[in-house]
Amino acid sequence: MAQNWTPGSWRQKPIQQVPEYPDAAALAATEATLATYPPLVFAGEARRLKKQLANVAEGNAFLLQGGDCAESFLEHGADNIRDFFRAFLQMAVVLTYGAQLPVVKVGRIAGQFAKPRSSNVEVQDGVSLPSYRGDIINGIEFNEASRIPSPERQLDAYRQSAATLNLLRAFAMGGYANLENVHQWMLGFIKDSPQADRYRKLADRISETMDFMKAIGISADSNPSLRETDFFTSHEALLLGYEEALTRVDSTSGDWYATSGHMLWIGDRTRQLDHAHVEYFRGIKNPIGLKCGPSLTPDNLIELIDALNPANEAGRLTLICRFGHDKVADSLPKLIRAVEKEGRKVVWSCDPMHGNTITLNHYKTRPFERILSEVESFFQIHRAEGTHPGGIHIEMTGKDVTECTGGARAVTADSLSDRYHTHCDPRLNADQALELAFLLSERMKSGRDEKRLAIANA
Repeated sequence: MAQNWTPGSWRQKPIQQVPEYPDAAALAATEATLATYPPLVFAGEARRLKKQLANVAEGNAFLLQGGDCAESFLEHGADNIRDFFRAFLQMAVVLTYGAQLPVVKVGRIAGQFAKPRSSNVEVQDGVSLPSYRGDIINGIEFNEASRIPSPERQLDAYRQSAATLNLLRAFAMGGYANLENVHQWMLGFIKDSPQADRYRKLADRISETMDFMKAIGISADSNPSLRETDFFTSHEALLLGYEEALTRVDSTSGDWYATSGHMLWIGDRTRQLDHAHVEYFRGIKNPIGLKCGPSLTPDNLIELIDALNPANEAGRLTLICRFGHDKVADSLPKLIRAVEKEGRKVVWSCDPMHGNTITLNHYKTRPFERILSEVESFFQIHRAEGTHPGGIHIEMTGKDVTECTGGARAVTADSLSDRYHTHCDPRLNADQALELAFLLSERMKSGRDEKRLAIANA
């Protein structure tokens, strides 16, 4: 156990990005209620994810992490969850085929309700109100009553997370992820896109392989790995009172685990070494993530790694790099070299979304070409440094939204208003996400071929 740590020791530290609840007694009562609720995830599941992430850290697997910017109470429904899962499975099978590596699947789902904000207030038409901080805290409607932080929303977030997890487990383990269904994962609105033909050809090759395997006695009925998949959940652990209430002792190990999600991460705005979020994270045994932005120095990163992963455990810590397409070349190599010099075991993951946000026609958006540029640079830098580009972290949806510009079926600045549905930040739609997966697959295949050639010529 971390020295001098308890699930509530973060309360003695400075904290950023927390709402001001008007009724402290109601907040305490809500947290006490949550503390009596069953865990949403289990310690054994978190350990299984950490083991898979250890393979990523060693260069033997790839992390696909993605999902909603901020989950919504109003948009919670089986169809939305199913469509996200279908798009995610498509991305994963494309990456697996291209990289010829296991893909660790981690969704930004079943807990991604709280969002950090750059300003505490939002102004519209001269009216100033508290900023929307996610459905777990307050409402998106621009009126005074909606924007007052309400503790009871935490109970709603718990219930929605539980229902979402229940459906995701059914999809992952109940046959929906069966590779024999690879053609059925295609979403309707993608069928006429350039990605559809590429995906059909890939699915045909997989189906032919499955038919061959079945002919020699290897089928999904006798091999669970062909009909089931591990799918894990993650979110930014911003609201520490909620997290503390769902932090439990594992009966088999005696260790503390956050049971609100399999993997939690610290945001770029809350990674101060002596603040509350780092204090909370250092004591839980889940695999965790750390967002790394342009302001992070190599020395500060090593200090944070020492605090968060003092045992240098592979799979414990994922560094989620979010620099922006124009800053990654300056920022990333210095961090890689510092980590390599100190011999720290980490997963390197690329978040090409958060550093590439611009405003067009009064809409926040992310140009697809900038997203792709940061991913390209991420892979090139790791190749030059001799390290493993271990993962991708994206905001995406299974819906046909128009929030990020560009892509093969280009969303333009003028079409952003057509289906701009996000509650916070712009997301890739399923077509753009699949296009990104194919481009990533090509890069990984190219890197694999180069490595084989180098070995053959050695």
